[in-house]
Amino acid sequence: MLFENIGILNEKFEIETGKYVVVQGARILSITDQRPEGVFDTVYNGKGKLLMPGFYNAHAHSPMTLMRGYGENLALQEWLNNRIFPFEDKLTGQAVYWGTTLAMAESLRFGIVSSSDMYYFIDDMAAAVADSGVKANISRAITNFDNNDVWNLPSIQEMQRTYEAYHNTENGRIKMDMSIHAEYTSNEAGVQAVAGYAKEKNANMHIHISETKLEHEECKARHDGLTPVQYFNSLGAFDTPTTAAHCVWVEDEDMDILREKGVTVASNPVSNLKLASGVCNVPKLLKRGVSVAIGTDSVASNNSLNFFEEMKVFAMATKANFGDPTAVTPVETLRAATLIGAKSQGREDCGQLKAGYKADLIVVDIDKPNMYPVHNMINNLVYSASGSDIVLTMVDGRILYQDGDYKTIDIEKTIFQVEKATASILSQL
Repeated sequence: MLFENIGILNEKFEIETGKYVVVQGARILSITDQRPEGVFDTVYNGKGKLLMPGFYNAHAHSPMTLMRGYGENLALQEWLNNRIFPFEDKLTGQAVYWGTTLAMAESLRFGIVSSSDMYYFIDDMAAAVADSGVKANISRAITNFDNNDVWNLPSIQEMQRTYEAYHNTENGRIKMDMSIHAEYTSNEAGVQAVAGYAKEKNANMHIHISETKLEHEECKARHDGLTPVQYFNSLGAFDTPTTAAHCVWVEDEDMDILREKGVTVASNPVSNLKLASGVCNVPKLLKRGVSVAIGTDSVASNNSLNFFEEMKVFAMATKANFGDPTAVTPVETLRAATLIGAKSQGREDCGQLKAGYKADLIVVDIDKPNMYPVHNMINNLVYSASGSDIVLTMVDGRILYQDGDYKTIDIEKTIFQVEKATASILSQL
């Protein structure tokens, strides 16, 4: 496939115009100033368009599309205990399949090519990802409250079984990570077991950390002053590549540990604002050398997967909260949304518009009123663009969404099945 005469966000996160980009198989073959020789199956006219890397959602709970708008105007613990957990208790594998499929459709519409997902009913999630053609790092969230042998836990057994069944399947589109849900939903034995298994398998780890002040301070009270970061580090949870979701209340010493252990922070600005959890100190994390990616969290607390919206809030919330209008530049934001997110998933050949890299690409229609005038296109992408400006999403060189058409998802059937599953669950509550 040839994208001709198109603007690009290049590997240095600079804008270039009038380029020719060839995609062959799953990868970007070439990026040139002149039209390459040869005959192409598909030629895409790039006039008025911009080609850029797709977005890598660093923290998500995709099946929770079923709970969009279900728990509103509540603090995190009340939201979880009174709305989310009771609903989740009634979930079925079929409901999770369709909820995940809906999330994949929404992701493609908004340019998300891969998500780091933490949930359960892993077989059904993997099936939805496989069928839709997207990428995902899926982890079975482990919770553990008792002192019995953790290896007898059904969740641990599901974690082991699904890792062996799905890791690096679908030509590497599906990767299986390990996950400890959080400090407040686990004990030391559970953390050590999951951490040890992750290290044995050289698998990535995914954990909620210091999302709220209450969580952060209660951890310190329970563990002789150890913060969640210090607690998990002491148990070996960071001995493999780790994504730490939220990190709103981390302290200076925590940031040093995160940097030294190579942990990527997944900031979830919209969800954290909506639940009044706070604002992640992204400027300080970046200055201290910590990698920061962007996540949406679930649509139950967001309430969408609109990644352009997420980027804008990511860049703006820190400016207001920390009183610094220069904090978090548009380039830092775009890197967090693409390259850093890809690296957090262990996808080293993704996240940049670069020859040899995977063709996980999106086309943005920049010939729109909200994108003029163009003093600086990078600024416009972060502060002016809308999710609706995305007109094409490609994963591994395969177009999955274009101009309202979902190539791999029956969107009408998906919506019908989601409505049916949701109604069934609500009837039981």
